[in-house]
Amino acid sequence: MSDTKGSRSNFVKPAIDRRFSVAPMLDWTDRHCRYFLRQLSRHTLLYTEMVTTGAIIFGKGDYLAFNDAEHPVALQLGGSDATDMARCAVLAQERGYDEVNINVGCPSDRVKNGSFGACLMAQPEMVAASVKAMQQEVDIPVTVKCRIGIDDMDEYEDFSRFIDIVANAGCDTFIVHARKAWLKGLSPKENREVPPLNYPRVHQLKQAYPELNISINGGIKTLEQTREQLLQVDGVMMGREIYANPYLLSQVDATVFDDVYEIPSRADVVRIMQQYIERQTGPYFKPWHVARHMLGLFQNQTGGRIWRRYLSQHGTGKNPDPNLLMNALGQVEHAQKEAAEYRQSQAG
Repeated sequence: MSDTKGSRSNFVKPAIDRRFSVAPMLDWTDRHCRYFLRQLSRHTLLYTEMVTTGAIIFGKGDYLAFNDAEHPVALQLGGSDATDMARCAVLAQERGYDEVNINVGCPSDRVKNGSFGACLMAQPEMVAASVKAMQQEVDIPVTVKCRIGIDDMDEYEDFSRFIDIVANAGCDTFIVHARKAWLKGLSPKENREVPPLNYPRVHQLKQAYPELNISINGGIKTLEQTREQLLQVDGVMMGREIYANPYLLSQVDATVFDDVYEIPSRADVVRIMQQYIERQTGPYFKPWHVARHMLGLFQNQTGGRIWRRYLSQHGTGKNPDPNLLMNALGQVEHAQKEAAEYRQSQAG
């Protein structure tokens, strides 16, 4: 049986706690990645990569597939037609998603040309129409992820006007990337790095709208920074740092959610994910579809480079290693044993 869908017969969803979430990242936070991340945190809110309304309504693939183990999980939706947005929200709720999030932050050209993403910050009425239409059809939360501004519309007044209009339509939760987006002249990658971070702008928003749930996103790399931000806002969304160093997530439940329990070791997670790989039955599935999300699991650990190299060399190609993760783990543990013996000999 494939892990694409799970049985809902006796499944109870955990409640959403927005204090910490992992950002939707295109081509990265697919269902395999989310299953992997869930092994490291029980409470973190996970987001799908952005899915367009066109893909869901007209696409041939199953763009809403996920595993019950991923809860709490939110669908990030790209679109601007209120009718299509509402239709997709209904489908998301029927499939069991905990939230639908509207993308008003992605600055790529293909998003701009499709009239959704960050360019919608200049059209708050259109976003408001989608929020209203979606909320009329579903009971799950409808939220918005946006920037602090775009192009020359980057004053606080522009930002607060956008929030005001969308909030008045019924949206009470905003995830704010604390950078403006330059839709003219910068690539999506540059838009994640070049415009300066402006955390005070997001803090000011929370002070002005205390009734709204405001999460902050952008440039946050440590749990110490997370704790500092939570003194000012309701939640923190972390993206690329979690992807590059996923084991950081194993500290989140104790540090952010005050839930202390024995966390799984890196080796435990490898064993779980090897079993996950073995359960996949799709005709086009390859172990690399899972392993690529795990390259950073041994970040800053002895054997980390060996781990990455083994996965990259043996997880791709026509005949990938079916026992990929366990064989890679064996190489890492051998390197760690050798390093420990060397340190012991030096100490002795």
